[in-house]
Amino acid sequence: MQQDLFVKICGITNLDDALHAVRCKADAIGFVFYERSERYITPDQALTISARLPDHISKVGVFVNATQRHVEETVRKVHLSAVQLYGNESPDDLIGYDANVIKAFRVKPEFDVEVLRNYIVDAFLLDAHSESKYGGTGRTFDWNIAVRAKEYGRIILSGGLTPENVEDAVRFVQPYGVDVSSGVEREPGKKDPQRVRDFIARAKDVPLYYNKSGEDYG
Repeated sequence: MQQDLFVKICGITNLDDALHAVRCKADAIGFVFYERSERYITPDQALTISARLPDHISKVGVFVNATQRHVEETVRKVHLSAVQLYGNESPDDLIGYDANVIKAFRVKPEFDVEVLRNYIVDAFLLDAHSESKYGGTGRTFDWNIAVRAKEYGRIILSGGLTPENVEDAVRFVQPYGVDVSSGVEREPGKKDPQRVRDFIARAKDVPLYYNKSGEDYG
C-alpha cells in the first residue's frame, strides 16, 4: 500500500515563505526557537505566521536543550502541533508533553541506532552531526543508518537534503518524512520559492510504501 511522504519545510521566519510552502503541498512548517540559530524566530512572530496557516498544516517548534516548561508555554502560545527536540533529553524527559514529540539526533558515522529503542516518541528526526550547529548544516550523513533506524519508529530524514538529491534519498531510505531548511534557501531564514517548489514536488514524486511506522501524527 502506497503512503504519502510527510514533508516539512523548516526554519520559516516569515509569512510569505510559509504560505508558499503550503501552496506547494508541504505538510508541516518548522519554527526554530533556538536563539543562537540564524533562523531564530520569537514565539510572538511564530504566532503571527501560525495563525494564518490552514488547520491541516502541522506547526512544529524546534528547541535545543530547552526546559519542558518553556517548551510547553511555547506550544500553547503558538498552537504548535509538535515539538522537535534537539539536545541531551533522556527518554524520561520526553514524557508528558501536550504536543507530539519528535526526538532529533545528530548522526555521526558511529551512531548506534539501538539508542532509539529507549524512546517512546512520535517520530525520530535524523540530521547530520555538527559540533557548532543544530540543524541547517547543509551536510548529509550515511543514509544506511536511517534505513536501520526504521526498525525503531517513524524516521524523518534531514541533513543536506536539496531538490537535487531528495529523490535519491527518499528512494533509498523510504522514510516516513523528509525535512529541509538550508537546502531550499536563498540565505539563512529566507527561502527560494523555486527550490521549495522543486523540493516538495520531487520528494512526493517517489513512490513510498506503507510500513508499520506509517501513521500520520500531524
